[in-house]
Amino acid sequence: MLTKIFPARYALLRAFVLIFLSISLVVRGILLVWDFQETDTGPLSLVWTFVVGFVFDLATLSFFVIPYLVYLVLVPSKWSGSLLDRVLTFFGFFLGIFILYFSFLGEFTFWDEFHRRYNFIAVDYLIYTYEVVQNINESYPLPLLIGTLLGLVAVTFWLLFRFGVFQRTFSTGTHFAQRSLSAVPWLLVMVLSVFLLTNEQAEWSSNRYNNEISKAGIYSFFAAFRNNELSFPDFYMTVENKEAFARVKSELAMDGTTFVHPDADEILRTVTPTDSIVLDVRPNVVFICVESLSGKFLKSFGNELDLTPNLDSLAGESLFFTQLYATGTRTVRGMEAITLSIPPTPGRSIVKRVDNAGLFTIGEVFEQKGYERNFFYGGDGYFDNMNSFFGGNGFNIVDRGRGFLMDKSILTKRTNIDDDEVTFENAWGVCDEDIYNKVLKEADRAYGAGQPFFDFVMTTSNHKPYTYPEGKIDIPSGTGRNGAVKYTDYAIGEFLRKAKGKPWFANTVFLIMADHCASSAGRWELDVQNYQIPALIYNLPQKNTGKINNLCSQIDMFPTLFGLLGWDYTSNLFGKDVLQMTPEEERAFIGNYRKLGLLKGNQVMVLGDQKNANFYDWDPSDNSLKSIPTDRAFLDEAISWYQVADFLYSSGGLKLRY
Repeated sequence: MLTKIFPARYALLRAFVLIFLSISLVVRGILLVWDFQETDTGPLSLVWTFVVGFVFDLATLSFFVIPYLVYLVLVPSKWSGSLLDRVLTFFGFFLGIFILYFSFLGEFTFWDEFHRRYNFIAVDYLIYTYEVVQNINESYPLPLLIGTLLGLVAVTFWLLFRFGVFQRTFSTGTHFAQRSLSAVPWLLVMVLSVFLLTNEQAEWSSNRYNNEISKAGIYSFFAAFRNNELSFPDFYMTVENKEAFARVKSELAMDGTTFVHPDADEILRTVTPTDSIVLDVRPNVVFICVESLSGKFLKSFGNELDLTPNLDSLAGESLFFTQLYATGTRTVRGMEAITLSIPPTPGRSIVKRVDNAGLFTIGEVFEQKGYERNFFYGGDGYFDNMNSFFGGNGFNIVDRGRGFLMDKSILTKRTNIDDDEVTFENAWGVCDEDIYNKVLKEADRAYGAGQPFFDFVMTTSNHKPYTYPEGKIDIPSGTGRNGAVKYTDYAIGEFLRKAKGKPWFANTVFLIMADHCASSAGRWELDVQNYQIPALIYNLPQKNTGKINNLCSQIDMFPTLFGLLGWDYTSNLFGKDVLQMTPEEERAFIGNYRKLGLLKGNQVMVLGDQKNANFYDWDPSDNSLKSIPTDRAFLDEAISWYQVADFLYSSGGLKLRY
């Protein structure tokens, strides 16, 4: 068949097609074996996994071959084998085969970390090349990978020369009509792919691994590039806007809450404490956002490896939240949930979007109370747009600073972590001990000036390549996640030990919570257990301690803290005081950039971006989801939360305007 599609002049394209399909088949097989236990390996499922994969491979191939086919159609036969023809052909083939091998080798490193084909994270990696290249260099034998890549390209060229492929390509001419006819099938495949094929059509199975293996990595990459932002009304089920706002407002209307404009499509309100015992105390607040700290790492959640002795000890001295769930699977999604106190919006996080300054954040509540607000990050906050987001919303920036300048529109102060303050550094930034030492130094400065402070501290050590200073813990640096978790815990313990010697410690509350779990990989549409994270509030003025078993979300932590401090404040936040929730009000928001979930009890509603929804019973014992008939009231509630959140962002309703 390929011979009919490609005459002899097209021998090189025929070879490229065979190489592409062969490598794709091998990669798909390796990924299947890699997560064999998680994949549905029934005969029909396996066959369909490869059939769907073949369709996406053909679509991807069409985009590769069309440029060269156009060249072959337009170049006269008499130019075949000329110097220009040879140069262009060699260069085009080298570029295509290099991209092919680079992509397929990269898929293994990407799958190792995310258990997914390329998605919007891979798109982001094109922007933040320093951190990504350094991380790959520190995590994998980069010279070996590059050498392997170039070796594969060289071997491919040698084999094609050996079997006379280039000779046939340059020695045989064809008529214009034959060349044009040969291009038609691939042009048809490309047109059909553009207008009829979407990456979501690869998601035919209830098993997420089968869906991901069915995809083609390169196709998925460009699909993610195109769909980094999703319009909620266009892609998701909706209800009437008035109905959605009415439902959300009824959920937010707790005791002491008064909406500023009750009939408007907004949630702006004043919150007044109902507990007369606590009267507007204003301690300093240090929030530690811990990179990738899954609940399963803590002994308090059943881990037997003793990786987090400091956090486990703190859990007994704090308000410890045992049923709290992250909203997403990336740091920027956690930052969005925490700072904006908002359910996840579809597509990329608001932290990464252009219009993300001047929003109502938790920092605005601290501003109302006279606090200085600071964002600490051990790397360059240019990464993931963090400096623009926090600086554009009133936070001073303290980061490593590797040469990227702040936007001129940002008026807050930037402080650099200097070389003499660094004892250890990897791709992502300074080690956690170094960032905490900088926090201590800045806290001393603020205390000396009589300035109450709110510090948002983003850690980095619990991240691949899992490197940290040697001699701190009993697990060698760079040997895996467990060591990084234990070092992260060690650094928190050292930070609090030093803080206790400071004059400001007695009047400082420490809130510790993860940004997301270490892994979101799983077989289900949304793997609920992979969103459970630890959170605790330590050193409250009332010395409150105990386990809080209420089901809740990242977005609720700061509204809960404000309630504990007895604050009255203006709020545009979606979060609620966990301690004031009734059992019927308990819920958590979980999602990825496309799937949006609402968890209540052991039931979860998942909204999809093809205007569909699936309703499940969740079994915590094995993390499985069992499909059940849709509950319309539950569905409308899920839609309302997400629809209102998206509407307020897109319409400017999250902006400061009171």
